[in-house]
This record gives sequence, structure tokens and C-alpha cells, in this order.
Amino acid sequence: MITRKDKEKMKEEIAEALKQAELVVVTNYRGLNVETINDLRRRLRNEQCLFRITKNTMNRLACRESGFEQLEEFFEGPTAIAYANEDPVAAAKVFRDFTKENETLVIKGGMLSGQLINPERIKELGEIPSREVLLSKVVGGFQAPISGLVGTLHGILSQLVYTVDAVRRQKESA
Repeated sequence: MITRKDKEKMKEEIAEALKQAELVVVTNYRGLNVETINDLRRRLRNEQCLFRITKNTMNRLACRESGFEQLEEFFEGPTAIAYANEDPVAAAKVFRDFTKENETLVIKGGMLSGQLINPERIKELGEIPSREVLLSKVVGGFQAPISGLVGTLHGILSQLVYTVDAVRRQKESA
């Protein structure tokens, strides 16, 4: 039997997870079997995202304690919450891919950096390229003008060398 002290500790853990999370995704997992839920947990864990099934009452109390009362509207029926602390885009990608494979998982909504977002926004977040891809594009953007400048300077120097060489040959022949 769970004691009142255990419940209080659980509520504090949920409240702390809500405060620390960059992305919170609230889902309805009705219709998913244990194996499928564990598959989702594994995928999310690979992206440093925690997926927990807790009682709605506990979730509501934790939301009030942490100042995220706007999430309370999502706590109806079977509810599970994902907390992504590291990369919200990677976690959103997992949900995007998982909901394509398992239409029974329903995203109710969530929060991104403390702001309430709807399920469509979470799916849009999953469409953003990964951090590494975006960084490589930025580096490529910086590199392109530099490469162009190097090519231009090389061309100018080559012309200068050819001109000086032509002048040298002309003076030698004169």
C-alpha cells in the first residue's frame, strides 16, 4: 500500500520533472499493450526523455505545485506524460514516428519551454531537422562565402604571378 508520504514524494518528483522539462507531452495510451508502451519508453529513453504513467489526481496536484495549471485540462482518461530535458525536437520526432506506426496513441497536448502547445504543434516540432543537421547547415553557410573569397584571392594572385612572369620574360628577351 502506498503511504501518504510516498504519494507526497511522487507528487514532488512530478512537479520537479515539469519544472525542468523543455518539452512535456501528455498522451492517451488507451489501446496500447505493455510491449508497445515499453517500445515507446525505450525510444524516448534513447533521446533522454522520460515517459511515465501516473494517476491524473497526482498529475493535477503536481501541476498546481509547479505552476503549470494549464496542463490540468489534459488529465482525463488514461494519461501518460513524457518529459524531455535535453532535445525537445528529438523527443517530438519519436512521437511523430510512433504515432504513424501506432495510431492508438493520442497526443493530447503539452508544453514547450513553459508555453502550452497543441498536438499539431508537437508534430510540427518533430518535422524540424535535428540539431546536428541545423549546425552543419550553419557551418556550411559560413564556409561558402569564405570558400568563395579564397577562390577569388587565388585567382587574383595567379593573374599577378602570370603578369610578373610575362614582364620578366619580356625584359629577358629585350
